Amino acid sequence: MSINIVKKSLFKPSRKFTLFSAFITLLNDRLSESILLPILPSFVLLFDSKASTYGLLSCTYQLAQFTASPFIGLMSDRYGRRPVTLFCITGSIVGISILSFTVLFDWSTSIATIPLFLLFIARLIDGLSGGTAATATTILADISSPEKRAKTFGLIGVAFGLSFFLGNIFVVIFAKNANNNFIIPVIIASIIPIINFILVFFYLPETKPKNELNKSKQIFKNPLKQLFKVFKEEKIRKLSLAFFIYFIAFTGLTNILIFFLQESLNWTTKASSGTLVVVGVIAIIVQGGLIGPLVKRFGEMKLTLVGSGFILLACFLLITAPQENAIVNIYSAVSFLAVGAGLITPTLRALISKKLDGDNQGSILSNLQGLQSLGGVLGIGMAGRVYDDFGPKAPFIAGALILLFMIYLIAEGKNKNITYN
Repeated sequence: MSINIVKKSLFKPSRKFTLFSAFITLLNDRLSESILLPILPSFVLLFDSKASTYGLLSCTYQLAQFTASPFIGLMSDRYGRRPVTLFCITGSIVGISILSFTVLFDWSTSIATIPLFLLFIARLIDGLSGGTAATATTILADISSPEKRAKTFGLIGVAFGLSFFLGNIFVVIFAKNANNNFIIPVIIASIIPIINFILVFFYLPETKPKNELNKSKQIFKNPLKQLFKVFKEEKIRKLSLAFFIYFIAFTGLTNILIFFLQESLNWTTKASSGTLVVVGVIAIIVQGGLIGPLVKRFGEMKLTLVGSGFILLACFLLITAPQENAIVNIYSAVSFLAVGAGLITPTLRALISKKLDGDNQGSILSNLQGLQSLGGVLGIGMAGRVYDDFGPKAPFIAGALILLFMIYLIAEGKNKNITYN
């Protein structure tokens, strides 16, 4: 399937540059998150020891993204992918700038509410402009044939893995016991969205044909209503619900894991970052090189179920991890977690995308991004509360139960002779 370019970028467009621009946009969307993930628990623990406070701060981004994603998707269907992507990247630049200032400033003589408030504001702005992932995903769908969509969506996982690897390797290398221990990784994270903006401005063409632009006058829509609209689509209802359930479990697990390592097992920021480096490397390998051949041989449905099994195994290892000398359990768990996510994320998204027509790709995929964000909000919030109320390992038990429900939904759909592959 060739690219249907209807609006030229400033330089000669090509499929290669379109893919690269979408990839950098996805990388930008995750890199600041990846750098913040190991830093945030240490930063929050300076002012508040509750996991629920950490969870509330962490889910601010997902809540804002959930609210904005349907609007962003409708805008991309109406005005095109390119202008909306540029708008979202601009918001990312503002958000990461506030975040950088907050993390790098010395707050030792300040009251605790000021840095926490600024972090909330930074995460809010970044989340409201978090349609970059949705628009980049839609661009990938625009330029891919249905049979190659899972492989192309593997780029999302590569960007996710590379951002995890780069963000956390910077923290591992440069983290020191000093007030300015995060200067270099945070500065790098601040530069990435600027490079992203320049690249998209000069090289990204419009990938949605002009005659397919949606001229609907209604732009501002209730995000919950838009999500319910996804569930009303009979052909994608169960898959969308499974997608939602998966991100409740996965986002809750990954976010509380670092807090668990630092608060319960007393791991340092550098040590906990090392586990995320492993996640990044495995995600790059699985979604960058293996997912295409695996989909051809086994199909999206089987890989989704196998991936769920890997994450369940990771939960078991975390639940049984000893208080001392837990390194084998932890690194094995994050490895299985990364393999499972690498299999599930592109295949489940592709299963849904293959059932959509081109006119609804932008709005539906953006609504899926909203589902992912809402799942993240619920997952992170629940994980923090369960951690405080029932103990450090309780979130991993809850995550396993949620994943079992997701597997049940997928299996039920399969038993009703719905063909997904």
